[in-house]
Amino acid sequence: MQRIAIGTEKGGYFLDRNGGWQVDGPRFPGWKVSAFGRAPDGTYLAGLGSNWFGASVHRSEDFDKWEQVETGPSYPAELNRKLTQIWTFHTAGEKIFAGVDQAGLFTSEDQGITWDPVLGLNEHESRPIWEPGFGGLCAHHILTDGDRIWVGISAVGVFRSDDGGKTFGRFDEGVTPAGTPDEAGVGSNNWCVHGLVADPDHPDSIWRQDHMGVYRTTNGGDTWTRIEDGLPSGFGFTMRRHHASGTLFVVPIEASENRVPVGGHLAAYRSTDNGDSWNVSGTGWPRAEQFTGVLRNAMDVDADGGVAFGTTGGQVYVSNDVGEHWEQLPFSFPRILTVAVI
Repeated sequence: MQRIAIGTEKGGYFLDRNGGWQVDGPRFPGWKVSAFGRAPDGTYLAGLGSNWFGASVHRSEDFDKWEQVETGPSYPAELNRKLTQIWTFHTAGEKIFAGVDQAGLFTSEDQGITWDPVLGLNEHESRPIWEPGFGGLCAHHILTDGDRIWVGISAVGVFRSDDGGKTFGRFDEGVTPAGTPDEAGVGSNNWCVHGLVADPDHPDSIWRQDHMGVYRTTNGGDTWTRIEDGLPSGFGFTMRRHHASGTLFVVPIEASENRVPVGGHLAAYRSTDNGDSWNVSGTGWPRAEQFTGVLRNAMDVDADGGVAFGTTGGQVYVSNDVGEHWEQLPFSFPRILTVAVI
């Protein structure tokens, strides 16, 4: 793990490990930086957002010079649907997906220069009764396997397409709803998915961190089973997986109004048995009580076992050995929205 991109409420920061961590930033000062990604040709992507000016996509070949694309994700004016944030980028083959707020899905097939809507999700028949959660109405996680696409939307649930995005169905059976479903089975804070990860070698195996617990499916989302043995709380936001070892990571926090580490004990938890059991991940956690949370996209894992996450209080924790040992970096950033290990 040599470089970490940090997106915050007040710009982006890049940490380089050159004989000791060095900070480059802030970049994009005055803008909320909510997503980082890579295009198929290796171009870096950054998603910026503003409650006043909307969202935009920026591209860079070297993490130094960034240019805004002219035709980013956007809704037609007649829909009266505001697009304020890029929540996530996901690259599959030669295509890039972007999940946004207000919840929607867009794709690019030219390295992120132009973007088209995925109407099968954006104009889903149930959309008129979608409602935002505390963090907004956001499409924040995307998984793909050939023509199959999974999208996690807060506060609506998990949607799956089996035909490349032409049509989508809802897949939340077995997950405890956070509210009373309406007649259509959808409503405010019902199936509020927070995190979503899959096994790339077995795409039907998917794990989700939800408002109401931690779950697993082995059939692509047809049914879900609760998996919380060893966790101090089933509530949390972030979830990641180190694919080489199969290690899963979550950061439990108190449910749901308080949203701070349980008992003030900040720590990532990990599972090495596909979620059957969980334990505190390694050593190096602060002894003093911590009252700061970890947001849904504020953790990342690289192929070599590097893990990094940031908190709402601006702290960054890193591990270089799949969570055996942790170190708090000597920096304090604005509220951290997203972390990407480059």
